[in-house]
Amino acid sequence: NAEYMGTLGKELDAQKQLNLTYFASLPDDQRALYEGFRQGLYVRIVISGVPSELIEHFDPKRPLVLGGLQPSESVKTLMKVRIKRHRWHSRILKSGDPLVVSLGWRRFQTIPTFAIWNGGRDRFLKYTPEHMHCDAVFYAPAAPPNSGFCAFKTLSGDAPGFRVAATGTVLELNESFRVQKKLKLTGVPVKILRKTAFIKDMFNSPLEVARFEGAQIRTVSGIRGQIKKAVTHGYPAGTFRATFEDRILLRDIVFVRTWHGVAFERYCNHVTDLLQPRGTPWSGMRTIGAIRAAQGVLAPHNPDSNYTPVVRPPRVFNPLVVPKSLQARLPFTSKPKNAVAKNAQRKSAKKAQRIEDGTAVVLEPEAKRAQELLTQLNTLKNAKAKKRRAAQRESQAKYRAAKAKEEAALLERRKARSRDHHRKTSKTEAARARKE
Repeated sequence: NAEYMGTLGKELDAQKQLNLTYFASLPDDQRALYEGFRQGLYVRIVISGVPSELIEHFDPKRPLVLGGLQPSESVKTLMKVRIKRHRWHSRILKSGDPLVVSLGWRRFQTIPTFAIWNGGRDRFLKYTPEHMHCDAVFYAPAAPPNSGFCAFKTLSGDAPGFRVAATGTVLELNESFRVQKKLKLTGVPVKILRKTAFIKDMFNSPLEVARFEGAQIRTVSGIRGQIKKAVTHGYPAGTFRATFEDRILLRDIVFVRTWHGVAFERYCNHVTDLLQPRGTPWSGMRTIGAIRAAQGVLAPHNPDSNYTPVVRPPRVFNPLVVPKSLQARLPFTSKPKNAVAKNAQRKSAKKAQRIEDGTAVVLEPEAKRAQELLTQLNTLKNAKAKKRRAAQRESQAKYRAAKAKEEAALLERRKARSRDHHRKTSKTEAARARKE
């Protein structure tokens, strides 16, 4: 508590004052043996194994900070961190691109692999999410958990935009991190026996098939199935037998969803800008895009990567055939008894309609006069109906206006009666109050 801390502070101050009083008469060399070097003293330190370039290119304008490391921090290992792209950085980060990390006393360049926890495993991410944290694994000098760090894409002072690419904290150190990414293995049927099929070109050996026995597979059309056993005679290596919930076709593509482990790049290059001549920036590993931009080389173009229109022939399905044994058990209304007759009748009706549409009709004089008379009568009828509808709309408008006027007058009378009632009630209550 506060009282204990105050007592402890007083004891420390008293001990410090006692030391100053007791060691004040001793020489500095003997005094350093007892109480160490005091604050504000100039000391000489001998450091071994320093490159000569540090002395040759030393810049007095850049002071050196002397620090120490624990023995456990002198080894390099795989490090898992929680990282987030800085909101002021213009671009997202990509797995496999080098980053310069400033962590503790060190600055080093490493290659991170981004991942996110998904369903009991760390799933590989090609790019960092837009507005959320993710995990990253990279090879770096050991650092205690919960240590903060920041990352840069480049240390050049003329880089456009905000240079801090990401920030994060250290989660744990381990040599057995596992990051996996999705992998789809595809195959094609080679033989179909009702709901059983032999699938090839998915595996290369019966040993691989044995590892995936019982795995769930699926066709592109959505039919689910299961891997059973490898077929060893008469078919290519890796062919297996599979069962499906429905009959598949030879043109179907069968695939299985698996997970594949991602290998981490064990690359760690310390930033040695103090060993460079003055005015010469430190440059580490560059991305492929930066190398191409420096050399003026365009990215290779693969014509197979171009989007092309997909032309598929229309599928022709076989007519529905109901077995006779099933027809006997169907109700009378559902039996396909008149299907042939209805199709023939429909075809004949369509043919008659086509003949009627394509035949020119020439009327007789009497029929022509009769048709003209009917047209005139219909015109008069439509005109009278139009005039009748207009009059009806006008009458309805007048009725709605009169109704609204009556409702307004009724509302006004109700308000007047309400005012009179409240006035009389208030006068009665006032008179009663005066009598009391």
